[in-house]
Amino acid sequence: MPAARNPISPESKPSAPDAKEGVLYIGIDLGTSRTAVAASNGVRESCGSLVGYPKDVVSRKALKKDVLFGEEALRNRLSLNFFRPLAMGVIQHSEDDPASPAAMEFMRAASDLVRHAVSLAKARTDELVYAVIGCPAECSIKNKKAILDAARSVVDCAMICSEPFSVAYGMDILKDALVIDIGAGTTDLCRMHGTLPAPEDQTTNRCAGDSVDEQLKKLLKESCPGAQLTIHRVTEIKEKFSYVGEQTDPVWVDLPVNGKPTPFEVSRQVREACRSIIPPMLEDMQKLIGSFDPDFQSILKRNVLLGGGGSQIRGLGSAIEKAMIDLFGEGRVTSVPEPVYAGANGSLKIAHDMPAEFWEKLR
Repeated sequence: MPAARNPISPESKPSAPDAKEGVLYIGIDLGTSRTAVAASNGVRESCGSLVGYPKDVVSRKALKKDVLFGEEALRNRLSLNFFRPLAMGVIQHSEDDPASPAAMEFMRAASDLVRHAVSLAKARTDELVYAVIGCPAECSIKNKKAILDAARSVVDCAMICSEPFSVAYGMDILKDALVIDIGAGTTDLCRMHGTLPAPEDQTTNRCAGDSVDEQLKKLLKESCPGAQLTIHRVTEIKEKFSYVGEQTDPVWVDLPVNGKPTPFEVSRQVREACRSIIPPMLEDMQKLIGSFDPDFQSILKRNVLLGGGGSQIRGLGSAIEKAMIDLFGEGRVTSVPEPVYAGANGSLKIAHDMPAEFWEKLR
């Protein structure tokens, strides 16, 4: 998916909040696959969470850049030391010794990605930049610190919030709802009941977009003899054809076999891979609903909010709703209208709503 401004119409685009003079508020959804930015000056941008550095003097001469991001990095990856600095929504190797070569490399790439994300907001040189960054619901203290360390070199103040909470906050859904945010690295769930969520209100599992890619690659290898596959091509197939319901038209893709494009019909494999995220999601839903106040469980089941890039899988909301009715006796699922920007929009709203003295204290 190419980096682009949010495609919704000007009529439906929410107006930017009134910001304190001299301050640019930024909401950042720092995702494993995509990073989205929403700023109080009205800018909203996204790019792939990919970073590349030229391998040698030849590649630097050919590319004419010291660092590339997003789809540009992906297109030129053979000429680059190529990094996907985030995995499971956190900086890779951030739990390692920070002085280890791997930790230093990925921290550098993550810092450059955050710097690029902030640059997309087009802050003026005379503005302070206050940022709220979304991360997985069960992100560790060490990983949160690593994200903040990456941000502090390019913003004046930064704070972390959980991704499903930011999605709900951005839509003013602060009570009586169960939010599911399906990213590339993690699926995060958070129940909203009119207060800041406690640890027991949130949970995370790793059955998300990346796991669908790995499952689809495995299925394609088994059923497409001789086909040459990369994870990038598999991701393209998933993003173009993903579905979980009934498919009336066959899904045909061309895959190289000994260098020759060869057609394969892959409807079953795409559907099976996409459906693999539903059982662990239902298991987590059962934990959060079953441990909730029994007088409010029915309300929670009828107010499930589905967000994140994974929510764009065709038929997913209906499939989850049907599975909930089988499991719980009832269920109602609503998809967020802006899956790419919902987290960044919510983080921006949190940044703006925090009192000025909070940001001053952080500084």
